[in-house]
Amino acid sequence: MQSFSELPLSPYTQERLSSLNFFIPTPVQAAAIPQALAGQDVLATAQTGTGKTLAFLIPIIERLLQPGKLDSGKSGIAALVLVPTRELAMQVVDQYNALRGTKLSPAALVVGGLAEGNQLTALRRGARLVVATPGRLEDFLDRRLVTFQTLQVLILDEADRMLDMGFLPALRRIAKVLPKDRQTMCFSATLEASVAHLVSDYTRSPVRLAFGSTLKPSENVRVQAFEVAADRKQEMLHRLLSKETGRCLVFARTKRGTERLAKNLNREGFAAAMIHGDRSQSQRTAALTGFQQGRYRILVATDLASRGIHVQDIAHVINYDLPEVAENFIHRVGRTGRAGELGVASTLFAREQRSELHQLERTLGIRMERMQADDAPFARSERSRSEVDHRDARSKASSRPRMVRLPGEVLQVQMES
Repeated sequence: MQSFSELPLSPYTQERLSSLNFFIPTPVQAAAIPQALAGQDVLATAQTGTGKTLAFLIPIIERLLQPGKLDSGKSGIAALVLVPTRELAMQVVDQYNALRGTKLSPAALVVGGLAEGNQLTALRRGARLVVATPGRLEDFLDRRLVTFQTLQVLILDEADRMLDMGFLPALRRIAKVLPKDRQTMCFSATLEASVAHLVSDYTRSPVRLAFGSTLKPSENVRVQAFEVAADRKQEMLHRLLSKETGRCLVFARTKRGTERLAKNLNREGFAAAMIHGDRSQSQRTAALTGFQQGRYRILVATDLASRGIHVQDIAHVINYDLPEVAENFIHRVGRTGRAGELGVASTLFAREQRSELHQLERTLGIRMERMQADDAPFARSERSRSEVDHRDARSKASSRPRMVRLPGEVLQVQMES
């Protein structure tokens, strides 16, 4: 599929997509949207940065524009999107509000860490779409502040992350009060046993869509590692940041380390903001907004940001500290090289961390390019044309869907990397 115009979308949705410069669907979108429009339950696994948000928002918008498809046009909440973090919920709402134009009502944001007054006002004004984190939504349900009798569509976004964060009991309690006669779509970066059980409990003969390896970095990202003495890491970080002109996301393992790095970078003249779990929601929002709008070129974060933040055109991800678990490495690196762009991911490690780095590589089945401390970072613009052409040819060859019927599933589209 070469264009959104090939999808059976209303002229209004087509116009809204064009106005936001969305013309060519990603593979996830091209495969999931037709199935969703047909009313099928969907289970999609794909790497981060592949366009999963639009893959479920477009079908929701289409259904809201045609009331007959949603409970004969009755008022009430028609669609619920559950996500693991406030930041991700806010970004889903922002993208929906940009797409909906003037014909649809705003979405209701239901999350912790923000005043509930505005959230309740949006619900009382008749929001048809609710985007929520499980904890706050469960609280609203317990207090009978929200009902879902008219719900027709449930989206579980970043399902694996919600389970990692311990939301399974809340998800089960929420699912008990939702109508059983509904469409359910689950989007996940990985399909571990816990996610598979969740899907089997809450979907009906789902269409299975799998794209590439979810346990390896995207082909669009050059992955490199610098061995550097522990007392020279900040110097190496400054060197990498000085030679990169685009947005940079720096990952530290601890909240204290994040604070220290951000303050040091600002003292050295870099425009840096920070995000970690102890920051207030207003501080986190200000940091993310400033990063998106270019007031800060650098964002220093804990792994809170590896899954809950979607910012386009991040040029360079730098792992100042190695992640605690291998999966977090993939989600960190997935912040760059998104939507077909090229990106760079650099990892700093000390000599005594060689075995830890080797274990990370073995677990993920990858090999990072070893770089000398004096090497310049590999900027996106420095990639050779032949390398890009090779990547494009390989991508085209691997993007041909191979249809495989699996037990209990309607269809599998598997994009092999």
